[in-house]
Amino acid sequence: MNATKILLALLTILALSTGQILFKISAAQIDFRLDRLIPSLLNQTLIIALVIYGVATFLWLAVLKTTPLSVAYAFTSLAFFLVPILSSVFLHEALKARTFVGAIFIVCGVYISLSA
Repeated sequence: MNATKILLALLTILALSTGQILFKISAAQIDFRLDRLIPSLLNQTLIIALVIYGVATFLWLAVLKTTPLSVAYAFTSLAFFLVPILSSVFLHEALKARTFVGAIFIVCGVYISLSA
């Protein structure tokens, strides 16, 4: 993978991870009672999250156009590290040491996948 493809893949993962944080925030604003569901689904945070996911989809398609799926998909594992960091910063969720240990294994796995 060249630098442009790697950058597009990383931007995709960043967008998807950001979308997850916004989904979590919007979930608190959704009222699942039948008579209030539709209006609560129109909240701004959810709409922004969906737009970000749409943009991420197009970025991902650009990556997949010229990159084998088996290579590109390795990057998605980075979200398992990025989402906990973002949730710690923006949602004030606890970030545990084992997250960093797992991240080391994930990064090593991505490196091995890409260098093979």
